Amino acid sequence: MGGVAGSLFEHEIMSYVPASRPASPRGSPHASPGLPRANINIRAPAPHRRDFEAKLRNFYKVLESKGYGQGPGKLKLHIRRDHLLEDAFNKIMCASKKDLQKCKLYAQFDHEEGLDYGGPSREFFFLLSRELFNPYYGLFEYSANDTYTVQVSPMSAFVDNQHEWFRFSGRVLGLALVHQYLLDVFFTRPFYKALLRMPMSLSDLESLDSEFHQSLLWIKERDISNEVLDLTFAVTEEVFGQPVERELKAGGRNIPVTEKNKKEYIERIVRWRLERGVAEQTESLVRGFYEVVNPRLVSVFDARELELVIAGTAEIDLIDWRNNTEYRSGYHDSHAVIQWFWCAIERFSNEQRLRLLQFVTGTSSVPYEGFSALRGSTGPRKFCIEKWGKPNSLPRAHTCFNRLDLPPYPTPETLYEKLLLAVEETNTFGIE
Repeated sequence: MGGVAGSLFEHEIMSYVPASRPASPRGSPHASPGLPRANINIRAPAPHRRDFEAKLRNFYKVLESKGYGQGPGKLKLHIRRDHLLEDAFNKIMCASKKDLQKCKLYAQFDHEEGLDYGGPSREFFFLLSRELFNPYYGLFEYSANDTYTVQVSPMSAFVDNQHEWFRFSGRVLGLALVHQYLLDVFFTRPFYKALLRMPMSLSDLESLDSEFHQSLLWIKERDISNEVLDLTFAVTEEVFGQPVERELKAGGRNIPVTEKNKKEYIERIVRWRLERGVAEQTESLVRGFYEVVNPRLVSVFDARELELVIAGTAEIDLIDWRNNTEYRSGYHDSHAVIQWFWCAIERFSNEQRLRLLQFVTGTSSVPYEGFSALRGSTGPRKFCIEKWGKPNSLPRAHTCFNRLDLPPYPTPETLYEKLLLAVEETNTFGIE
């Protein structure tokens, strides 16, 4: 990456992984030698099983009871199709906070007669999201791992009136949420956590930069007391083509990373990597979002659930999914465990299927071409199920590779229960 977004440090840190084993292909599970693949972390069971659909229904009941989108005022959006982005910006940014929250919303395209019973507004949000969040305009960029999830771009610092455009983006997200219109965009998981003002963790870095994530994971899970890493609490960024040192804490360039302080180092460098060049823009977007909907109301959702609300819960095509699934380590489509797996998926609700997809791939989104176009960290990569573990193990996932490690369970019911537990009761996806 060039310009503000570039970082020399991310390439440097890879060299700190000892080359004591033969190099593996880039992006493979063994790219960081000596790295054990961690099991998923299991939370204590909640008093009541989380019911996302019930939570969503209750959320909209609360919005209605507080007058969100109920009128009697109307927010009328007269839009020219060939000036959609410009007109939407002017109309929505001129609206008061009260009107954004309380007014009924109507969209009408110029020179197209007809009442808005939802169709024009639905089309408006669909088309607007396609343009507004398109990396072509410079506000957002594709994540490092694929070309269908987006995140705030560091290069947006050079966009005119950037903070107002991000406030507008946040308002669009809020309006779509309140009025229940789906957007044609999928964001990275850290983006949804930022919307909820949730703290970031090392696992959040995986969907943005899998190699950097693996390098930090290597440091986290290894005793580095006897390693010569030559790391300090400082990083080197490339700004306008020139290397610039940035300290992660006061005096950081003189503080070496040790086994004792590596936890703090990882926390600080993860925050730096996730916020690098986008902290102010993200804050403007979150501000716009909360100008439409009260943060306390949205806080009932976690990041995974908010993704489902914004991106939608479209029905998953099970035939397409199965036809585009690969198997490894002895599994095949007619294997008993695999037969039980697909039977379990048929028993799942659509929301549970979406959660499983999130669990394995890191997002509930499926490219418009279908499962055949799923992408991993290094390009196209189909959904994969690998035979792994003992019959009493829980399934685990590798989001960079769209791979589910599925133990050889002895019965269909055991498989169903273990799979459901992994999907419903985990607080992280895949490897942390």
